[in-house]
Amino acid sequence: MLTLTQIQELLEKEHLLREFITPTTWTLTAPFEKTLKNLSYDSRNVDSDTLFFCKGNNFQQRFLEQALADGLTCYISEQPYEVSAELAIIVTDIRKALAILSMAFYDYPQEKLKLIGITGTKGKTTVAYFTKQILDIATNKKTALLSTLNTTLDGVTFFKSKLTTPESLDLYRMMAEAAANGMTHLVMEVSSQAYKVARVYGLTFDIGIFLNISPDHIGPIEHPTFEDYFYCKRQLVANSRQVILQHEIDHFDLLQELAAKKNIPVITYGNEQADYQVQPLEHPLAFALSGTTDDLHLSGAYQILLAGDFNKENAAAALIASALVGADQEAGRKGLAEALVPGRMNLLLKPNGAHIYVDYAHNYLSMKSLLAFAREQHPTGELLVITGSTGNKAESRREGLGQAIGEYATVAVLTSDDPNFEDPKKIADEIQQAIHNDRVQVRFEADRKKAIREAIKQANPEDAIVLAGKGTDTYMTVKGEDLPYEGDYHLAEEFIKD
Repeated sequence: MLTLTQIQELLEKEHLLREFITPTTWTLTAPFEKTLKNLSYDSRNVDSDTLFFCKGNNFQQRFLEQALADGLTCYISEQPYEVSAELAIIVTDIRKALAILSMAFYDYPQEKLKLIGITGTKGKTTVAYFTKQILDIATNKKTALLSTLNTTLDGVTFFKSKLTTPESLDLYRMMAEAAANGMTHLVMEVSSQAYKVARVYGLTFDIGIFLNISPDHIGPIEHPTFEDYFYCKRQLVANSRQVILQHEIDHFDLLQELAAKKNIPVITYGNEQADYQVQPLEHPLAFALSGTTDDLHLSGAYQILLAGDFNKENAAAALIASALVGADQEAGRKGLAEALVPGRMNLLLKPNGAHIYVDYAHNYLSMKSLLAFAREQHPTGELLVITGSTGNKAESRREGLGQAIGEYATVAVLTSDDPNFEDPKKIADEIQQAIHNDRVQVRFEADRKKAIREAIKQANPEDAIVLAGKGTDTYMTVKGEDLPYEGDYHLAEEFIKD
């Protein structure tokens, strides 16, 4: 709950308050006392005790009018509206006001959790899952997670995320729920939009991880320029108590300078000039971490379940962050060995040495990136890809999948992937039409499980198999129903044993 006097004080402290407006007066102080028991930016979810936030590019006065008709008495906005309301609170920035009032409404739940924020153009989700798995072991599963893929507020029950970083009101509600559930740590991805639209305004992270930066999300809807995108990204550095930086990233000097100006300690990882050096070992999933001073006692060998040297660096970032909030080396070693990131280049090895990559790749760019990596790692063997495409949506993806297959694969088995009301063979035919490479052997097998079993059985030591699209999904959408499916990763794991 918040009183109008509390709201006035909070807004004044952040220099956000313009005035209070009642039907008869304009004033700089709360004109009467009232307790608000709810906050909402959804006009369909209001009552007489709600403070309603008029926000968003698509906000229209009719939303406010409907809310008032449903019993609303108070609203807050950047401008007064010609409506009959008991009170209007006018502010200079509605999004910042939402963030400041939300954290107070939920009694500053961030103070009850150790917060790890992760940003970067690539790798955020992987580092988030690595970090959570390590901390799960260190804290006995008292770690909440907010990621692009999934969210958990009790450490064990996951649901799909709507946004990489939730709107501030939802964010603090989730934090409060996590704290009430006994969580002690929260690992969260922080998007550039989270700073662009003030979702994390006023929030300080215990640990901020900056992985990399390259042009992305640039356009009229998100960021007009790369400079704007990078500026928003680096606000995580400015709003963390301790920062972890990849030593070789673009604009490293500027990020280090920003941290120094604010007296924020920095730990780096990467090559031999970093505080912690990452060195690949002979096993494709193993790496060594060595610290210049190793104050965190992390030097040693580790193993992960994801392919690629970049994922070893992601693992290093997770190790450092986890150690800074209390995890020991054994938790780090065990956590990384168990951490499975849904659909993020998970690697399994057949006893004869053949590699099986499991990934959610479902369009041209993601498939091209995955197949290019697999081809680079396996220059001489067969590169066999098993994939399909979803039915009754995103039909344009099919051409892109075929194009990527034609550029890199030697064998393609086209199969079912949530065909819904479409014929899997029809979808496969559309993918095949875009494979403009006669050297690629293409065949169709509607039974995805059978396709995976046969491919793994026949794979030679130098071969690579790519299972693309389904990842760890445990359903197959057919004719409007989500039917049980074991998941590509689980099936591959079982067939390797056989």
